[in-house]
Amino acid sequence: MESQPTFRPVPTGLRILYIAPMNYGWYGLYRQRSLERLGQTVFPIDIVQYEKRGNPWMARIRYRLQIGRVVTQMNADVLRLAKEHGVDAVWFDKPLFIRAATLKQLRTMGIATVDYMIDNPFGPRRDPGFRLYVRTIPEYDLHVQQRDVSVAEYLARDARRVVKVQTAFEPSVHFPPPAGWSDKDRTREVSFIGTPYDERPQFLTDLWRKYDVPVVISGPRIWTRKLDPAALAALYPQPDELYDAAYREGIWRSKINLSFLTHGNQDEYAHKSFEIAACGGFLLAERSAGHSERFRENEEAAFFSDIEECAEKIRRYLNDEPARARIAAAGRRRAVTCGYDNDSQLAKVLDVVEELLPKIRARRGSSK
Repeated sequence: MESQPTFRPVPTGLRILYIAPMNYGWYGLYRQRSLERLGQTVFPIDIVQYEKRGNPWMARIRYRLQIGRVVTQMNADVLRLAKEHGVDAVWFDKPLFIRAATLKQLRTMGIATVDYMIDNPFGPRRDPGFRLYVRTIPEYDLHVQQRDVSVAEYLARDARRVVKVQTAFEPSVHFPPPAGWSDKDRTREVSFIGTPYDERPQFLTDLWRKYDVPVVISGPRIWTRKLDPAALAALYPQPDELYDAAYREGIWRSKINLSFLTHGNQDEYAHKSFEIAACGGFLLAERSAGHSERFRENEEAAFFSDIEECAEKIRRYLNDEPARARIAAAGRRRAVTCGYDNDSQLAKVLDVVEELLPKIRARRGSSK
C-alpha cells in the first residue's frame, strides 16, 4: 500500500475568507478543499462573479484597468464579509481587483491578508490586468510564490513577507487508474493536455510533421487559431477542454504525457507535471532544475531539452510498456511521499500565517 503524505494541520483552525476564481475546473476550488481538509473554516467568494459582470466589452475593460463600480462593490463586499464572518484571515487567489485602501482597512481590523499568485506579473509574458495589483504588493501580510525569481522581485518591491511553495496536485482529483489498467485501455499515443503558450504549437506541429509522432492535443479552443489547417485536423480533431475527471482520464488514456515549462512566466517546473505523476501517468517533461530536483530522470520521469531529444525519448518509450509502467509508478510514489499535493504545500502557508497572527492581531485599530 502507498504511504500517504504527512502534514501537520494548523493547531487552531482559522476562519478564512477565501477569494478566488471558482469557475469549473479552476485551481481555486482545489485550494479551498485543501484548506478545509486542513481544518480551516472557509467562507468562499467567487471572483468570477465580479470579473464577468455586465457585457463582455465592459468586462474586458474592467479586467485590464481594474476600475468601475463593480470593482468598488467587490472591495466593499470583502470588508463587509470579513467583518460579518469574524475571520482571522482573508486569502486572495489572484487578487487583481483589490485596492490598497481595502488591505489597509483589513489591517486596522487585525485581519491577516494572504496573496496567492500563481502567475508572474513581472515575467516576459506580460499578461494584462496587473496594473492595480503591483501597487498593492507592500500592503499584504504574506505573499505566496512559486519561483525564486518572483520571491526576489516581491522583496525588492517591499513585500512584508514572502513564502515559496510549489504548484501541487489535488488528491481528490488526481489519482491513479483502476488496478489492471494497461495499454489496451490507452487510446492516446503521445498526449498534451493544456494551453498553447510559448512555442508549444510549433513544437507539437513539428513533432507530428517532421518526426512522425502521433500527437493528440486537448485544450482550450484558442488552439484553433494557433495551428495551421493540416496540423489542426491531425492534432486537435476534437475541440475539448478537459477538466477534473475528464482531465484525469485523459492522462490515464495516454501512453506518454507531455509537460512543458511556461517560459513566459519564468516557471521552474510545470504544474501539470505533478498532476500527471499523481494520476499514475508516464511523464515526459521539459528538462529544468526544478523538474530534476523533484523527479529522478529515467527512474521517476523522463525529460527532454529540445525537440530532437523529445522525439528520441518518445521512440524509446512508446512501445516499451513495462518501462513506462515502472517509471510512472515510481513518479506517483515520489509525488505522494514528497508532499507534491495541495495539503502539504498549503500547510506550509498556514504555518506562516499562524506565526504572524499574534502581531497582526496586536495591530488592531492601527494603520501601520
